[in-house]
Amino acid sequence: MTSRGSPDRSWLRLPPSATLAVVCAGVFLASLDQTSVVTALPPIMVDLGVSIDRLNDLAWVVTAYLLGFTVAMPLLGRAGDVYGYRRLYLGAMLLFGVGSAAVALSSSLGWLVAARVVQAVGGGALVPAAIALAGEGLPPARRAIVFGIVGAAAEAGGVLGPLYGGLIVDWLGWRWVFWSNLPIVGVLAVALLGMPEVGRSGGRLDLTGGILLAGGLSLLTGGLAQRSLFGGGSVLPYVLIGGGVLLLVALPFAERRALAPIVSMALFRARSFAAAMSAQLLAGAALVLILVTVPLMTDTVLGKPPLEGGLRLMRFTGAIPVGALLGGYAASRIGVRAPALVGLALAAVCFALLTTWDETIAEPRLTWHLAIGGLGFGLLIAPFTVAAVEAAGIEYRATAAAWITASRMFGMTVGLAAMSALGVDYLQSLAGGLPVPIQLPGESAAVFGERVSVYEEGISGASFDVFRLFFRSGLVLVALAALPSLWMRGARRS
Repeated sequence: MTSRGSPDRSWLRLPPSATLAVVCAGVFLASLDQTSVVTALPPIMVDLGVSIDRLNDLAWVVTAYLLGFTVAMPLLGRAGDVYGYRRLYLGAMLLFGVGSAAVALSSSLGWLVAARVVQAVGGGALVPAAIALAGEGLPPARRAIVFGIVGAAAEAGGVLGPLYGGLIVDWLGWRWVFWSNLPIVGVLAVALLGMPEVGRSGGRLDLTGGILLAGGLSLLTGGLAQRSLFGGGSVLPYVLIGGGVLLLVALPFAERRALAPIVSMALFRARSFAAAMSAQLLAGAALVLILVTVPLMTDTVLGKPPLEGGLRLMRFTGAIPVGALLGGYAASRIGVRAPALVGLALAAVCFALLTTWDETIAEPRLTWHLAIGGLGFGLLIAPFTVAAVEAAGIEYRATAAAWITASRMFGMTVGLAAMSALGVDYLQSLAGGLPVPIQLPGESAAVFGERVSVYEEGISGASFDVFRLFFRSGLVLVALAALPSLWMRGARRS
């Protein structure tokens, strides 16, 4: 399908398999950069002169990418529906390349963070464009399989990012983590020139609505990402959230006068779309509990080195792409509800098993427990995406893809903020009554050592209780996500 009024360029059309390869390579690259920067943070600190007391500022290297990635999706997804998916993908790819070069040229932390935002806006726009491009012209059942493949590519990038970043840093230095993006961007941009424009609905982009939406999401997400949100001590998160809510409340009033609104109220009134969004939000909040807690638990109360925490998490993340592929195939055969419910059930089993972890956890139980969860969360990707995109219709396909992806990010942001605040409060309530051992005058070393041992056991037990609280919370979240999943529909082969 070509855009309305455009010349016939069918002779340039790439075969579907090549189109799928191009879009998967783009989302893989964007996801790779989301996590590869983690291993580059120590040399970045040294190179840019970031002192140890500015670790909170350094965290914005990661947070800025998450914010830019998230808030850009709905606005730029709508831009793809209006101007065409190929234009959006090509523009996003070039912007990602410009941001990568700017990061590599950074001479200060502020410059680097700003460049990461530019890079993230390009990377965030790639996701809805990729989903819309890959599914163009396919029947719903085929689209389910394709969405599973795109989701698997994105998850694989996130899994391999730390390993890739570590190798590049060791061999060439941290700046080459970003310089290495440019040849890939160039190859993909040339490949995109061999594709005709698809999906263009015409009309104008609602800039007023876009500004309100992007500003509201930026403030809201930024506020939710503040660690002092639940614990108090700062008014900043409440000011950010209040400002974001005001902008988002103003959005529907501005949209009433728009000929082509950035947010269609009909989209959110569609039962399947709203159900997929709700389920994805809850699943995202549950997902982050495993992503953060497993390595943290391994490195602290289980007393293992940091590398072991990363390797254990890979048992979970490595299974997600496999689940994404299976979820796409299953959705194409039996519809979206069954694979989504099976995925949530597997995630629930994983959380239940994780609540049994203690100092004795070992293979093969450890791998099975985590792999079950990764497979479950992977199974959710295609069903949620298909349900949202099919409910949106052709004129809002990229917009729906953007919203369903962004909702996962919102869920992860809220879940992380709640975990960091409530977890600290719960640990203090458990450990606050334990007397800190101080050696008394005349007390023997043996007696004092015994009291220290009792104290450390108490702290360890309280820490295990906190981690089990997180896992029980995850179990509740995935159980709640099953309720809206029952209302989803789409993709079943006729």
